[in-house]
Amino acid sequence: MHKVIVSNLNKAFKRYPSKWARLLEWITPFKIIKHQKKWVLKDINFKIFPGEAVGIIGINGSGKSTLLKIITGTMKPSSGQVSINGSVSALLELGIGFHPDFTGTENVYMAGQLLGFTAEELDHLLPEIVHFAEIEDYIDQPVRFYSSGMQMRLAFSVATAIRPDVLIVDEALSVGDAYFQHKCFDRIRQFKKAGTTILIVSHDKLAVQSICDRAILLNNGSILKEGNPEEVMDFYNALIASNDHSSIRQELIGSNKIKTSSGSGETEIIDVGIFDKNNIQLDLVKLNQEICLRIKFTLYKNIPELVLGYLIKDKHGMPIFGTNTYHLNQIIFKTQSGDIYEFEFRFFANLGPGTYSISLSIHSSENHISENFIWLDGALLFTMANYDSYFEGVTWLPPTVSLKKINHE
Repeated sequence: MHKVIVSNLNKAFKRYPSKWARLLEWITPFKIIKHQKKWVLKDINFKIFPGEAVGIIGINGSGKSTLLKIITGTMKPSSGQVSINGSVSALLELGIGFHPDFTGTENVYMAGQLLGFTAEELDHLLPEIVHFAEIEDYIDQPVRFYSSGMQMRLAFSVATAIRPDVLIVDEALSVGDAYFQHKCFDRIRQFKKAGTTILIVSHDKLAVQSICDRAILLNNGSILKEGNPEEVMDFYNALIASNDHSSIRQELIGSNKIKTSSGSGETEIIDVGIFDKNNIQLDLVKLNQEICLRIKFTLYKNIPELVLGYLIKDKHGMPIFGTNTYHLNQIIFKTQSGDIYEFEFRFFANLGPGTYSISLSIHSSENHISENFIWLDGALLFTMANYDSYFEGVTWLPPTVSLKKINHE
């Protein structure tokens, strides 16, 4: 069974005040210590089970890439161990193993053999690798002439030419066009369905939530949070907008739903609700019904610029639609402590049947990263009902249909 087990993993790098201090430590027979240790990973423990997909997230410098290098064996830990059963294919850095002066074909053979393929296997796999990468016209050109997107296409195609027991993917997939990214994620989903264990590092919330069964948040080299991808991503979203993550709060609502809230506390949401055109509050909304999202809040501080935003998410935590008053040209300027405001957003509920949640944020400027006064996930839950029309998906986009018969001449 192809598991990934990380046990008591620690990694430190040595820091020397100068190159002469490094030399002195090397040549002295008395074991004089001239360095300080910088711990980039501290007591990391987790397991990934067969067929499970786990996402690793965290801000830059949190230790994600170092962790993946240790897991794949390209770097040794200071202590602890990693155990992997089965074949491993890793895509850590863009074009790793590629030589810029070799052609695409030559690099396929070189990188493929580094991954454990034989030359005979690569002879058989080469046409499919080139076809999946869609670089037939360039495969005999030196890689130095490739764009970063073309290098990613070829690297991913080589790494996934044969379904591995364990697939490890770093941020390399963030390079390239949207079409090929979709193609890559489709292949990853197929591998997962077939039983491949997947470890993926990405800042892409949609990618993590759509592929992964679990997410792990690294912060300052330690595991800060582990659990459901939506719950962890909501916490991460709050973390990057807060200098002190103690202001982040999570509570259980319902049987298994976690609500995340954060912010500096200058504002408070008093009430939020969905109402019909007759001002009746709704919990059940009908397809294509005109509704009003009403949000009332108060201020505890003078704020020079205030923006309110909302985000509708489906039951899986995937964003459906979101906007804010900055983009709607409805910014409030020069607010006073004690002011109470009420915003109304009116729209038609063109959503598929199911349960949805609404997240709210009050901040300054374009987004909540600079000044996050309050962020509240799951501020409101509502259910969509569809009694009249059949369609698939989460969005109602009714078409008009025209038909004409064209006779052969």
